[in-house]
Amino acid sequence: MVTSRLPGFYKLTLIERRRLAEASLGLPPGALDRALEQGGLDPETADKTIENVIGTYAMPLALTLNVQINGRDYLAPMVVEEPSVVAAASNASKMIRAGGGFEAEADAPIMISQIQLDEVPDVAGAREALLEETTKRELLALADAAVPNLVARGGGARDLEVRDLGDGWMVVHVLVDCRDAMGANLVNTVAESLAPRVAEIAGGRIGLRILSNLTDRRMVRVKCRVPASALEGEGFTGEEVRDGIVRASEFASRDPYRAATHNKGIMNGIDPVVIATGNDWRAVEAGAHAWAAKDGKYGPLCTWCVGEDGALEGTMELPLALGIVGGTLRVHQAARFSLGIAGVDSAQELAMVAACVGVSSNLSALRALATVGIQRGHMALHARSVAIAAGARGDLVEIVAAEIHEAGTVTVEAARAALKRLAPDAELQAAE
Repeated sequence: MVTSRLPGFYKLTLIERRRLAEASLGLPPGALDRALEQGGLDPETADKTIENVIGTYAMPLALTLNVQINGRDYLAPMVVEEPSVVAAASNASKMIRAGGGFEAEADAPIMISQIQLDEVPDVAGAREALLEETTKRELLALADAAVPNLVARGGGARDLEVRDLGDGWMVVHVLVDCRDAMGANLVNTVAESLAPRVAEIAGGRIGLRILSNLTDRRMVRVKCRVPASALEGEGFTGEEVRDGIVRASEFASRDPYRAATHNKGIMNGIDPVVIATGNDWRAVEAGAHAWAAKDGKYGPLCTWCVGEDGALEGTMELPLALGIVGGTLRVHQAARFSLGIAGVDSAQELAMVAACVGVSSNLSALRALATVGIQRGHMALHARSVAIAAGARGDLVEIVAAEIHEAGTVTVEAARAALKRLAPDAELQAAE
């Protein structure tokens, strides 16, 4: 049984972390070594994946710990370049765990296939004709015929909607259950297959035929509670931290400039899980930010309040269309392995994991902002990258990083000066 509680994980060497992760996941020793060779994507495969390839580009793959959702533990894989993101999400997940963990749910994997028409002579009449029961059944059957493999897996077209966009413009939505696929190619196929028949019934000129990334039929909802005692630290009581987080949440609700950064912190957790599992993070970002502006004003995706028992309570709802089959997973070994690490059985379950890590990232950022500020913890971890850029290697990385962080001068110049003093030969080699 997977446990996401791995105390001291960050203190281990890379190899020790791999062995411990394998043991936690029930994998044979060396499984991670083999799966992550060359980052899971060799140059030859990359050359056949996209155009104009000249190589591959590596990113760190890490694990977010302490995640517990609906009573089950998860090790959440994250691919991200920004220091402190993984540590912050793991730490906040531990706080949420103290309140019973996350509660999450995900809607059925319904995607929207859009068929746009313009120059429609009678939009109201066209809408009535398209939604007439016999015609609607015909169109849904045509949609299913375009994606027989999806139908065989239990998915397929579920419903039709017609929207009047004004000035003779209209759009037909075909709602398609994509099962465990993200579904972009499937719904695009449906749109292109149905468009001629839709235009024949409605009149007008065929326009765009493509999916919508505002996947508001495929929502994920997360809630959690954190005891005030789990928030205390840095000289602040738990109640002080709690109230500071609530005020920061209210700030995001009142100000779109703050809401944008608030939501960026949420996506700091979601995007790395999406990338690690071979999913389309650009589509996820588009849907999330569109949802944040659904009421005509851009607002926060996650909000925080004080519960009746004095605990901090967080809630989040956003569209999140992910897949566990097809796409990048066909060619990217590390993406497939990351999906195995996540231990999910459905696209909906993966969406819940990603969303919960997003809530953790938001909580961690707000807690820092409500206490000592965002920079202290971030710069402590950023100092390691700076030390490496200055030429530090091996044990010197941590030594140089600690020195420049304690001095409050986390710059490459300061790191080079520290490295020159601590190990002149190493600094000389770096310069060469």
